[in-house]
Amino acid sequence: MSLNRSEKEAVVNDVTGLAAKAQTLVMAEYRGITVADMTKLRIAARSNGVELSVLKNTLARRAVAGSGFAVASDMMTGPLIYGFSVDAVAAAKVVADFAKTNDKLVIRGGAFAGKALDVNGVKQLANIPSKEVLLAQLLGLMQSPISRTARVLAALAEKKGEAVAA
Repeated sequence: MSLNRSEKEAVVNDVTGLAAKAQTLVMAEYRGITVADMTKLRIAARSNGVELSVLKNTLARRAVAGSGFAVASDMMTGPLIYGFSVDAVAAAKVVADFAKTNDKLVIRGGAFAGKALDVNGVKQLANIPSKEVLLAQLLGLMQSPISRTARVLAALAEKKGEAVAA
């Protein structure tokens, strides 16, 4: 079913808004995926803050023109699903995790920080821990010297207490 001009403009405006807020774009070919599997993918995406859209490639190219995702315009061919995410790794993680369990979803590429990503780039981006995990690791590293110092001081105080008692 074809869209009229005003519907096309609305789609382009919606996708332009998504692209303006997003840090990452991931594109995957969905040919042969069942409706049930596509629904699972959409549920996983929604729970991770990823916006998935099946778009006509010409409309997608118009929507990302002038944004940091324009570098991926040459990859926009064939039946693609577009994943936009505000979190830098969420879209790549959702699509890559789903592609591991469903061989019909084929990652085509993406864009991040104004650079086009190939399939391996998307997979590498998906392997980066989430923001929450990275913050927890950083906090653990910052607490480590303080907790070691506290343990050493407690051991010294205990030794002094034993020496005074003897």
